[in-house]
Amino acid sequence: MDQYALEDFREQLLRRKRELYGRLVKIEEDLDQPMNADVPDRVTEREGDEVLEGLGLAGQGEIRAIDAALDRIESGTYGTCVRCGEQISPERLHAVPHAPLCQTCAAEVARAR
Repeated sequence: MDQYALEDFREQLLRRKRELYGRLVKIEEDLDQPMNADVPDRVTEREGDEVLEGLGLAGQGEIRAIDAALDRIESGTYGTCVRCGEQISPERLHAVPHAPLCQTCAAEVARAR
């Protein structure tokens, strides 16, 4: 992969990471809000908090995947499947820039779950 393409992916990954951090800060602020004194409202708020917590965990997971992809860029292994060593298709990387697996390995891992 040429240096121009790597720099483009690096910028895309960093932009997404900044976006996710912004969302996580907002989620944290929302979760820190005091609970409503009214019991039915508290139940609704708690359900909303559970959704926010799930979104926060998903965001943290994506940030870890982005950091791993940035590490692969630095080490010169970006675009190579971490499982089989084959090249990850450019189409897959454009769709999921932090993808560590080629499409074949990703499908095999998904089936094994």
